[in-house]
Amino acid sequence: MPIRMQTPFTHEMVRQLKSGDHVLISGEVYTARDAAHKRMIETLEKGEPLPIDIEDKMIYYAGPAPAKPGQVIGSCGPTTSGRMDAYAPKLIALGLTGMIGKGERSAEVIAAMKEYGAVYFGAIGGAGALIAKSIRKAEVVAYEDLGTEAVRRLVVEDFPAVVVIDSEGNNLYHRKP
Repeated sequence: MPIRMQTPFTHEMVRQLKSGDHVLISGEVYTARDAAHKRMIETLEKGEPLPIDIEDKMIYYAGPAPAKPGQVIGSCGPTTSGRMDAYAPKLIALGLTGMIGKGERSAEVIAAMKEYGAVYFGAIGGAGALIAKSIRKAEVVAYEDLGTEAVRRLVVEDFPAVVVIDSEGNNLYHRKP
């Protein structure tokens, strides 16, 4: 039975989840890919505030396709999370508690997750059209010039994901059967 979760995604919620848990996420989730992550880190390095408050938030590593008439959003599948590994530890240290994507994470990201309390969720690659059905609202909130890689605020209902790496560093990809 999946665990139903409502954002904001607090550290208390983070600690309760374990690698392998199936979840249904409802509430606000932000999209950002590598270009947006790079720009966020450059913004921080200039001493400027991020365009979104990331404390107790989730970032979904996705660049959604444009919506067809009558749709909220187009296909919205996960991208490879490793592209964000150079940037994720800094954002986790600033309060990011959840990341959704696909694929492995670096030792540095996992160390930051354990130190600050964050969880990495897996979404199913190739299921972007199905995932899009759980998205109720989508709006660009930063870096519109990046097109599909702009930061979007999504309102989701029962967004399906699996806890791949929990806040203790337990990794579903490395679990022995």
